[in-house]
Amino acid sequence: MTPYKVLFLDVDGTVLTHDNKILPSTKAAIQAAQEKGIHVFLATGRPAHELDTILDELGIIDVIGYNGAYARTGKNIIYKKTMDPKLIEQFLTVASTQDHELLLYNEQANLFTSFEPDYVQAFIKHFGIKKNEYYRPEFINDVLGITVMHATETEIKNYNTPDDVFFSPVNVPGLMTNFDIIQGAVNKGTAVQAVLNYFNLDASEAIAFGDGMNDREMLTLVGEGFAMGNAHHDLLPYANQTTTAVDDDGIYNGLKKINVL
Repeated sequence: MTPYKVLFLDVDGTVLTHDNKILPSTKAAIQAAQEKGIHVFLATGRPAHELDTILDELGIIDVIGYNGAYARTGKNIIYKKTMDPKLIEQFLTVASTQDHELLLYNEQANLFTSFEPDYVQAFIKHFGIKKNEYYRPEFINDVLGITVMHATETEIKNYNTPDDVFFSPVNVPGLMTNFDIIQGAVNKGTAVQAVLNYFNLDASEAIAFGDGMNDREMLTLVGEGFAMGNAHHDLLPYANQTTTAVDDDGIYNGLKKINVL
């Protein structure tokens, strides 16, 4: 019997290849884990309201979305934390002076400050997101996450964020000028802890796979934290395991490494 009870999987660059495909080996690994009684959660920066197609393809019902601001098992919401409206106002102000657009997420929609730039359309096309609207001030108390679009590493420093806020580049080729905002108190790790508390599990009973800097708290928290072979190089110190790349059976090989398969 496996000692592991829950598996957390990042989506882009972990479950999905860079051309948005799911390998047969990934599907087989997830199914095998489920057959052994392991709860499988997608744990992603993507909005939960855009995950139905992936969830259905994988036979998964459990989700951490919005970089950890939201977690649910089935239809039961375990955890939900909106962003500080003052921080949102700060980002909106700075973005307007930097020629950046923002993508803000609430539980129902993807809220763009503009749809005009080509890079906005490229982002929408790559991720296949469909529930898109213009951001309006009345949404400010319901925001679960933000992506800063079309920024450089130098420009991102102009946001002068608090010490417990950092930027995670979207770890997808061609889209790495987009940065997810990660809060120290709201991240995939805090959502994973909420899930563990809900199921009365110890961190040693959990496994996680990721490839981006928004995965660092999650990988640090669990008993077996895997950095994918295609992971951002700065993520490696936060993982205690490594595996092959997403397009080289990374999840399958990682689970085999710890005898889940």
